[in-house]
Amino acid sequence: MIDIKFLRENPDVVKENIKKKFQDHKLVLVDEVIELDIKNRQAMQNGDNLRAKRKTLSNEIGNLMKQGQKDEAEKIKAEVQQLNDELVENEKREAELAEAIKERMMKIPNIIDPSVPIGKDDSENVEVQRFGDPVVPSYEIPHHADIIAKFNGLDKESAGRTSGVGFYYLIGDVARLHEAMLAYARDYMIDNGFTYTIPPFMIRSDVVTGVMSFEEMDAMMYKIENEDLYLIGTSEHSMIGRFKGQMIKKDELPISMTSYSPCFRKEIGSHGLEERGLYRVHQFEKQEMIVLCEPEDSMNWYNKMWKLTVDLFRSWNVPVRQLDCCSGDMADLKVKSCDVEAWSPRQQKYFEVGSCSTLGDAQARRLGIRVKNEKGNYYPHTLNNTVVATPRGLIAVLENNYNEDGTVTIPEVLRPYMGGLEKIVPKN
Repeated sequence: MIDIKFLRENPDVVKENIKKKFQDHKLVLVDEVIELDIKNRQAMQNGDNLRAKRKTLSNEIGNLMKQGQKDEAEKIKAEVQQLNDELVENEKREAELAEAIKERMMKIPNIIDPSVPIGKDDSENVEVQRFGDPVVPSYEIPHHADIIAKFNGLDKESAGRTSGVGFYYLIGDVARLHEAMLAYARDYMIDNGFTYTIPPFMIRSDVVTGVMSFEEMDAMMYKIENEDLYLIGTSEHSMIGRFKGQMIKKDELPISMTSYSPCFRKEIGSHGLEERGLYRVHQFEKQEMIVLCEPEDSMNWYNKMWKLTVDLFRSWNVPVRQLDCCSGDMADLKVKSCDVEAWSPRQQKYFEVGSCSTLGDAQARRLGIRVKNEKGNYYPHTLNNTVVATPRGLIAVLENNYNEDGTVTIPEVLRPYMGGLEKIVPKN
């Protein structure tokens, strides 16, 4: 949510930003907010005038009572009561106008960074750089579901009976490799100075609407029936929500955390669920990184964070690339965003394994997170980035470390988490 003062003073900039996001249907919201804001400020001024008049009359009543002029005092008391009634109605109008403004402001997208490429959807994202050579071996790389089947490592049929489409059982060495990746990612982030945290896996609706747009919420979140609780789609939601309504001391910034959680997503949309494999599923696990920092430091943190993901995947022998997300592919709260994509030697193309975003002060503003400063309080900037989300990360490791004999070489950094195992050998 942008600052209403900025919108009030720069309506054309806000409208141009909406056009860059290809959301022209939201242009009317800017004019509606401006009109409502004028009415709201008029109502607030009227309220101030009524309260000032009431105070003057109340003082006059006191003076009249001291002088024994009770009849005159009673007349003025009647005026005060009328003012009170007017104030009640005025305050009700203020509340209604404030709510109408907030409702519209929550739908207006954040101002994107000038460096963001302009495009309608993810097909117009821009490759920035590659890390590692994308190798295509001379032998065939099977579909990841077939690789895992060689190790008796996946059971989607049973998961279909227990939970439905989009769920799975991971078994044996494959399950162990999955957890080894998460454990290594945890320690990797701790070694890079981030504080490890395990957050709540359910959050209330006021936190959900504080960290994401309504469109994302409807498409992603699972609602707990008869409870004001949602299953998290990423731990970023509850990690940022931890600071809701809090005043942070300036010397506490930056706050850098890394969190583990399961994640739950509806996966509604054009992509759909993958029936056979593990690329797009309802449930997965993730190591995340979250930062709260000074506004002037957010872009430095942004670049540091996505590079950490790159280095992690390179340590697993996975070539990756970084893409700048275009304006139409960015959620409304984001200022700038990029994807880290892993090389698939089977498909001979890259696929997304992580996403890094800076959201400016949008989440802090929505959640009421402020920094205490001698010169006045202000909103910190918030950032988030995927360290690794698996099983999608697992797919990248399996494909890029698959051998012609059907074995999978365990990346060296993961071997201590696999009891020293160097290779996974097929069971059938």
